[in-house]
Amino acid sequence: MRTLPSFTDGDRAGNEPVVVVSESIAQRLFPNHDALNRQLWWTETGPPFCRAQPCRIVGVVADVDDENVIPGPALTVYHPMRQAGVPGRLFVHASGDPYALVPEVTRVIRAISADQPVERAATLEDIRAEVLAPERLNAFVISGFSGVALLIAAVGVAGVLTFSASARTREFGVRLAMGATRRDLVMRVLRDGTLIVTIGIAAGAAGGYAFAGVATSMVDNVDLPGALPLLAAAAVLLGVGILASLMPAARASHVDVMEALRSE
Repeated sequence: MRTLPSFTDGDRAGNEPVVVVSESIAQRLFPNHDALNRQLWWTETGPPFCRAQPCRIVGVVADVDDENVIPGPALTVYHPMRQAGVPGRLFVHASGDPYALVPEVTRVIRAISADQPVERAATLEDIRAEVLAPERLNAFVISGFSGVALLIAAVGVAGVLTFSASARTREFGVRLAMGATRRDLVMRVLRDGTLIVTIGIAAGAAGGYAFAGVATSMVDNVDLPGALPLLAAAAVLLGVGILASLMPAARASHVDVMEALRSE
């Protein structure tokens, strides 16, 4: 990839039309060649001066996807303003309040082209907030459902282990009578809880990947999660499972030996 600092003062109307293209365009149009100094010809939707004659590619720049949260390939062609006229998007660098510059920028544009409409003046921060709003809402809703599911899982693990510890009261009493320590009982219950959570994580991961494989064959643009998100989710579930096991483990460690031996 090569970069060009900017267009030159000679890139104006009446001179050779030039363009700067994104890296994705360069790789698509010229996969095995250098795109510099090659020609690009617009057919129907491009600017008039590039439909009348080909434009020479004078630079290749990195892709800049300013429309999607997850950047993708950006097929972008940049034209010099003096050749293309007022562009569809005009970026202005401001050191103070950017909205205070809107009247002055509008005046300059109207001086270049009196009929050119100027609309949707906004800062990049406002545009980013607008673009991210649906994703933030989805993340909030999904996080809420995930939190409820995590709470249900924790309550389920705690309930199963509590029932198991209650049913094994006599066993715990016998172990204590035979010399086992209360710490041994705590670790045994924690191991049981960890085993339950581990089996659940393995089954969930296998089922999730199987479902994702079916969804990928039926729906486009379905991406499988990477190893890092899966490991992070597994770590959270394992931690919650261990915390949920602490209460039944503590109850098991306080078993009275004589009462346990007398229980049926």
